This record gives sequence, structure tokens and C-alpha cells, in this order.
Amino acid sequence: MRNGFVNLIGGVVSVEIRGPYPEQLLNRCLKQGIHIWNVSVIETEKIQFKIQLRNIHQLRRFLRGTDLTLRFKERQGLPFFMKQMKVRAGFVMGIAAFFVAFFLLSNMVWGYSIEGASPQVEKKLEEAIAELGVKRGEFSFGLPKPNEIQAYVTDRIDEATWVGVRKKGTNYQFEVVEQVRQTDPEIVSPRHLVASKKAVIRSMFVEDGTAVKRTNDVVEKGDLLVSGFIGVEGDEQTIPAKASVVGEIWYTSSVSMPITQTYTSLTGEQKNKYQLKVGDVSIPFWNITAPDYESMETYKKESQYTIFGYRLPVQLIVDEHRETQNFERTYEREEAFEVLKKQARLDLEQDLPEGADIVGEQVLHEAVENDTVSLKIHYQVLEEITQEKPIIQGD
Repeated sequence: MRNGFVNLIGGVVSVEIRGPYPEQLLNRCLKQGIHIWNVSVIETEKIQFKIQLRNIHQLRRFLRGTDLTLRFKERQGLPFFMKQMKVRAGFVMGIAAFFVAFFLLSNMVWGYSIEGASPQVEKKLEEAIAELGVKRGEFSFGLPKPNEIQAYVTDRIDEATWVGVRKKGTNYQFEVVEQVRQTDPEIVSPRHLVASKKAVIRSMFVEDGTAVKRTNDVVEKGDLLVSGFIGVEGDEQTIPAKASVVGEIWYTSSVSMPITQTYTSLTGEQKNKYQLKVGDVSIPFWNITAPDYESMETYKKESQYTIFGYRLPVQLIVDEHRETQNFERTYEREEAFEVLKKQARLDLEQDLPEGADIVGEQVLHEAVENDTVSLKIHYQVLEEITQEKPIIQGD
């Protein structure tokens, strides 16, 4: 079976020899090491056999000076197939172009539809998906997956409770569920407003209730700010106190860092490893071994080839190996303190409630010890300090 395959690669010819004593030709071929097989005697002076294409010229030389004639009966193998393909090159290229065009067109976005969205939300959604490249004429295998598109647009559109994304064939379908805003008035139980932290009151705006403290008063945590009792003594009523009280609060932050920092960066060198994924099996076929980088980062990318919405069983996986290098940076004293100031402020901002504002900062202590810089900073922050305290019957 192996020899038959090799023969087909090189080409096989079935020939017919006519003339007196054709068996002498067979003997000569065998003496010269020419492989012939499937020998059959058709008539007394006619035989037929198969021979490799590469030996035809030598067979012709053997026939010179004899009364034997050669006739080709059948041609098999790759050389003859390639010759036919050259003759039919236009037809073959047409078929190949058809399949390439079919594949590209079936992986192209032809449109999208949006359901359940108001005109304002629909416009925001169109802008969001346009940023991701979801538009007519784009190839879908270069776009994010539907679940990634869904997460992105849901995060971008505050008016939508949920955005469903589905890819159907060459189109994307978006289904929007908008938030239902309640218009019923909020029912609030009677309450006082007390201080949530120790602070100096910088501003007060009371809508409902009786103010107990004033601007520039120092309050401790739990002190009453606005009372929920209104009216004259003996004829008081309880209401839900409502007010905005902004206090100045003090925070102290201590931060430190080594004066010499180690960073990692990309060198720009990159080698990709390619694999074919057939079902759950990955078959490496290019750059099989990992590069000999001392340190590197690896990113895996998997294609999403589809035909009319159906994912192909064969996908391409690319492992991007990017070389990295470590380097050290030693900060000057003042430069290190500036880095620490920014880091301390950023850490504080992350812990502050929404709407808080840092209005002042003062460095309390700076030190450099054992190649480590440390910093202690005092911050002045304005933030809302009101906290609800229910009024219990009998208070």
C-alpha cells in the first residue's frame, strides 16, 4: 500500500507493447532495475504492464532499434492531475474564489436590529456598539463575543436594566429592557438627623425639622443635628427630618515605599504560537516550541469563525508570547515624596463617600530611613455628615 501511494505521487503509466518477442523487453527492464508490475499477455505479440512515469524515457530507449511499438493506455498519479489542473486553472480558481467569498460574506455583519428601546436609549445604544465596531460591512470574527458586547453596552447605558445581545446569522439582535422609574412619593418614618462623624459644621440647609446645631459648631459622632420634633412645647409633632449638613473632617494618612522600585515592561519582541482547535483538541502547527525569553507574558486569542451563525468546528488559536524585562528606578528624595503624596491622596479618595471634597492637606512628617521613604499627611475634607435616627414612641 505504501509503494502504491509513492508510485501515485511520482506518476504511473499503463503501457501496451506490440511486436515480436515482447518478453525480451521485459527481461531487459528487470536487468536494469526498472520496476514493472501487473504484467498481462493480451495476445501472442502483445503485452500490457504498468511502469513508473520516471522510467518511461529509459523504456523508449530500449525500444529503439527493435520492431516493438509502445502505446499508452492509462495515466495515473499526481503529475497528470496537476497537468489537468493547469488546463482547468480558471475553473479551479473560480471554485476557490467562490468558497473564499462565501466564507467572507457569511462572516460579515449585514445589519442589526434594536427592540424595546426608546429613541433616546436607541441612539445611545447605536453609539456604544459603533465604538465596538458593530456596523455593516465589518467582519464578525474580529468583533467581541456577544456576551462581551452585552456587558459593555449594559455598563454604558444607565437607562437600561438589561440589554440582550444575540448574533443570528449575519445580523445582531439587541433587546433592551429599560428601567421603570417609580413616581410614587417616598414614605419616610419620623426621624432625627445625627452626626455620623466628629466634625466642624461648615454649612447647613434644613428642609424639614428643627436645627439643633449651627455653622462652625464642633460635633461628636451621634450628636443631634436636626430634630424631627416641630411645633410649640406641649403641641409637638414628629416628622422625618430632612437636611444637608456638610462638615469638615480630618484624616491622617501614613504611606511609605522603597526609594528603589522594580518595574516590568515589554521589549517589543514577540513570537506567536499557532494551533488548530478541532473540537476540544488543539494541534500545534507553527512555532510549536515556546520562545527562549528569560521572562514573558502570554496572551491567548481564539478565533470565532462562523458560517451563517454556526460556529465552525475548526478554529485558530494564537498564543502571543511577548518578551518582558525588569528594570530598576531610583527616585530622588523630593521626587519620591511627590509620588507618595499622589498615592496617599488617591488612596484617601477611594475611601471617601461620594461627593466628598479634599480642601486642604499638610505634611506632618517626612523621613528617609534604610532606603525607604515615609510620609505622614493631614487632610481636611468636606463631606455630608448626616445620619438617620428613627424617632421611637416615648422619646
